[in-house]
Amino acid sequence: MKRKRRTEILINGSRELAAQLAEEIIERYDVKTIEVPNQGLVMVKVRETAQKSLFYLGEVLVTECKVQINGSIGLGILHSHDRERAYQLAVIDAAYEAGLKETADWTERLIHEEAECHKRRLADQSGVLKTKVSFETMDEE
Repeated sequence: MKRKRRTEILINGSRELAAQLAEEIIERYDVKTIEVPNQGLVMVKVRETAQKSLFYLGEVLVTECKVQINGSIGLGILHSHDRERAYQLAVIDAAYEAGLKETADWTERLIHEEAECHKRRLADQSGVLKTKVSFETMDEE
């Protein structure tokens, strides 16, 4: 599973899953904190569709953290003020980068959580669509 997909699942999914995965690693390995969770600003780059040029839309406040496990560095970054989750993401990323044996069992759990996120998103969308007004039915005949 690629890093981007894994990170999206861990950010959008349940807090418990990220905490459980990180705890498995923290209990068994020496996790060195390179950069404690701290806040920063990241420029948001956007491609303008007509001329295909890049420009910066603005800044986003993020929380980022870096850790090291067995010589492999992991990065945790998310757009919120959540130091704990940034640390958990960094630990999980470092575990994957180090190729630890625990990560082999995580793929199934992550795929299951991705399916749960998809169900929640569909439920939210259906709730919004119920309130949508159809202007076509408002026409007088």
